[in-house]
Amino acid sequence: AATFEIWGALLTGARLVGLAQQVALSPHRFAEAIREEGITVLFVTTALFNQLAVQAPGCFEPLRYLLFGGEAVDPAIVRAVLAHDPPENLLHVYGPTENTTFSTWHPVEQVPDDARTVPIGRAIANSTCYVLDRALNPTPDGVAGELYLGGDGLALGYLNRPKLTEERFLPSPFDDDGSTRLYRTGDVVRRLPDGNIEFIGRHDNQIKLRGFRIELGEIEAALVQQPGVRDAVVLCREDRPGDKRLVGYVVAQGEPAPSCSDLRVWLGEKLPAQMIPPRFVFLDALPLTPNGKVDRARLPAPDPHLERSAYVAPRNESETRMAEIWSGLLKTDRVGMNDDFFDLGGHSLLAMQLISRVRDLFGVEIPLQCLFERLSVAELVLRLDELRRASSAPRDGSATADLEDYVL
Repeated sequence: AATFEIWGALLTGARLVGLAQQVALSPHRFAEAIREEGITVLFVTTALFNQLAVQAPGCFEPLRYLLFGGEAVDPAIVRAVLAHDPPENLLHVYGPTENTTFSTWHPVEQVPDDARTVPIGRAIANSTCYVLDRALNPTPDGVAGELYLGGDGLALGYLNRPKLTEERFLPSPFDDDGSTRLYRTGDVVRRLPDGNIEFIGRHDNQIKLRGFRIELGEIEAALVQQPGVRDAVVLCREDRPGDKRLVGYVVAQGEPAPSCSDLRVWLGEKLPAQMIPPRFVFLDALPLTPNGKVDRARLPAPDPHLERSAYVAPRNESETRMAEIWSGLLKTDRVGMNDDFFDLGGHSLLAMQLISRVRDLFGVEIPLQCLFERLSVAELVLRLDELRRASSAPRDGSATADLEDYVL
C-alpha cells in the first residue's frame, strides 16, 4: 500500500501526512487528525473502514477521496457512511501486491438495500482484468470464474521462487506472440451486466483477515517445524457472525507436549503478529476424509475456557466494569482478572474498540501501547487509575511536564 500512499502523494505535489499507530487505531483521534492535518485523500483497509464508520460516524466528511478495500465488504456499513456525512468521493478498490497496488476501482454512490456486497469495479488505467474459466476462456456475465490481471503494474515474479512464478504468472491467451503475461489471483469473481466485477471468494487456502492477506499453509509449515508438533492445520473460523479468528489444530509428539504459549512464542519468531492464532486445539489425530485428506469440516470449535489462567473474580467496581467491556468485545462469558486480552482472541481492531469504550465509561483514554504491553484486566485497571490521577493533578510544575505524552 505504501506504493500508492507515499508516491501517490509525492509524485503529484501533495503533502504526505504520517500518523502514529496509536492515532490510527483510535477512531476519535483519527477523526481529529483528518481535520487538523487537512487530509483530503485517504486509503484504509476495509476492516479499519468498518471500525471508523461505527466508532466515529462522520469522520470521513472532510475527505475529497476515501479509498477502502482489502477484504469482503459489509454493505450496511457502506450504506451508513453514504447516508451520514460521506466523503466527497467514496471508492472501493481492489488489487493484490503482485499488480502494484490497485487493479480495479468502483465509485460508490449508492448501495441497494438487497446488496450482498459492493462491486470491486473495473480495471484502472493501464491495467487489464479478465474473468476466465479453467480453460482460460472468458466466462459469460454473471457466471463465476477466476480473476486474471495484467498491465503496466504487473510484477516480474517472486524472488528466487521460479516454480511459484511459473504457476502464477502465465502467458496471456489473448496475445498471439505470448509477450504479455497475466497474474492468476486465485480470487473467484463474476462480471455483472453493467461491466463491473463482483468479488465472490477464494478457491485456495489464502484468506483475508483484518486487511492482511494470509496463507494458512505458511502458518502450518511454521507450526510443524516446532519440535513438539507432529502435524498441524490452521483454519480461519467465524463461530460468531463477524468475528473471524485463526485457530491452530495441533497433533503433538513426544512429552511434554508444547503449550499454547510455547506455540505462540515459536510462531512469533517466524511470522508477523497477524499470522499467530490466538487459539490452539490439541488433537490425538487430524480427522481425515475417505480419500485421506484432512477433513476440515470436522475440526472442532475451540473451547474458550482452555489455556486460560486460573479464574480470579473482579474485586471492585472498576474491575467489574472493565471485565464486562472485555467480555462483550471478546464474545466470552467470563473474564478473569489475570486474563490477557490477546490470549482471549483480541487483536488491534478490537483494541481500538476497547479504548473507545473505556473512554466512554471511565472518561480517560488509555494509550494503545498499554494493551500491547499484555496487561491483564487487573493491571489495566491500575494503569487506568494512574492516568485518572495524573489527569486530575495540577498542570503546572515539573511533575506534569510529560503528561501530554500519555494522557489526552
